[in-house]
Amino acid sequence: MVIRKATIKDMRGVLCLIQELADYENASNEVEVTVEQLQTDGFGDNKLFDCIVAENGREIIGMALYYYRYSTWKGKTIYLEDLVVKQNYRRKGIGSKLFEELIDKCKSQKVKRFEWQVIDWNEPAIEFYKKYKSELGYEWINCKLTEAQLQEF
Repeated sequence: MVIRKATIKDMRGVLCLIQELADYENASNEVEVTVEQLQTDGFGDNKLFDCIVAENGREIIGMALYYYRYSTWKGKTIYLEDLVVKQNYRRKGIGSKLFEELIDKCKSQKVKRFEWQVIDWNEPAIEFYKKYKSELGYEWINCKLTEAQLQEF
């Protein structure tokens, strides 16, 4: 098993992992992103994210998709959008390897904060993050406007 920077050719495998995560979160029908969109957004002229993958032979078995953000209080931060390992490869240390690779990136890039969200009922993920002494906060409310809502204004 190898952890490496994702390539444009990996986006089909990344999309499979995104769909697996959506299925796990009972949101199967909410995935709208396509392989082509991931390729454009991750490797085009206006790159929006970075991604690392765990590869076993030629199979993508895990991924961490992240991007840089800016905190007006702290400065440069990294936001982990999703960390996913295929179901049959979980509990083998792959998630830890991906997460620790990002911790190393945070240190080398001198970011001030590493952030992510975890859904409140995902106990395995919560326990995973607790192993890293992560701060699990409950005081901030997540807000969003969907594409359809944006069109109303």
